[in-house]
Amino acid sequence: MTLSAIDFPVASEARPGISLAEPGDYFALLKPRVMSLVVLTAATGLLAAPGEMNPFLAFVSLLAIALGAGGSGALNMWYDRDIDRIMTRTAKRPIPAGRVSPENALAFGLVLSGFSVMLLGLVANWFAAGFLAFTIAFYAVFYTMWLKRSTAQNIVIGGAAGSFPPMVAWAAVTAGVSWEGFVLFLIIFLWTPPHFWALALFKMKDYGAAGIPMLPNVAGERSTRRHIFAYSLILAPVGVLPYVLGFASPAYGIASALLGLNFLRLAFNVLRMDDGDATMGPAKKLFAFSIVYLFALFAWLLVEGALAQVWGFHVA
Repeated sequence: MTLSAIDFPVASEARPGISLAEPGDYFALLKPRVMSLVVLTAATGLLAAPGEMNPFLAFVSLLAIALGAGGSGALNMWYDRDIDRIMTRTAKRPIPAGRVSPENALAFGLVLSGFSVMLLGLVANWFAAGFLAFTIAFYAVFYTMWLKRSTAQNIVIGGAAGSFPPMVAWAAVTAGVSWEGFVLFLIIFLWTPPHFWALALFKMKDYGAAGIPMLPNVAGERSTRRHIFAYSLILAPVGVLPYVLGFASPAYGIASALLGLNFLRLAFNVLRMDDGDATMGPAKKLFAFSIVYLFALFAWLLVEGALAQVWGFHVA
């Protein structure tokens, strides 16, 4: 039995024609934390891609990708407003809190998404624009409207949407795709399940109340811990591939290996957790470090790419 809006009292949705929203509420619809990750990974793809791009066009391309991510985030919040009001970590979002109406959120997301695709097509190329449109649709429709509520593998398959930005950025420069861009995709894709499953372990009640079939709720804690460790075993060496393939420096190779080993250590601690651990300390530590891990890898690659672009200093 799931909770309803009566079981879990929050502010009602904004009524049509009445807006309580401030600019910050519309900014919140963009999922700024997710957008910041998109900007980082897309900027890395732009700078790592071979060839040159006018700095202004590169900036506008990055802006278009960010707006596409924000637009899809708004569409996600529009569709998920029913479960957002149930979960404690999402109940204060603009729509369930009653500050933005669902109609306005939908319009906002559609306009931003359409504008971002057109903008990228005009300043970069239409292959990249089509790739961005596919990414938006994958997240807003395939993941949000279907996978999220229908399968415990929602994060695995749906995680591809958050992994595409560096490939879209790469395509903005080259009008194509490459193995290097795919490696950047693969790092994020393999990082997503252990990151979100660690969160799901200590948010099981929230996901259960909302009826979302996250892996801990469907397969149990022990199976989830095994899945987290298995994905971490694959992620750690994949994180080193940019050095192995020659588009990152030996310094990156050492740093990524050390970060990967620490990721594995924390994932092993999660694997060894006792069933029913009320504190979920190891899962919380892995979740926190996973953010640092991904940020550090892409920030390092971004700096190396910037050095190569600005000073012609190739670190690899």
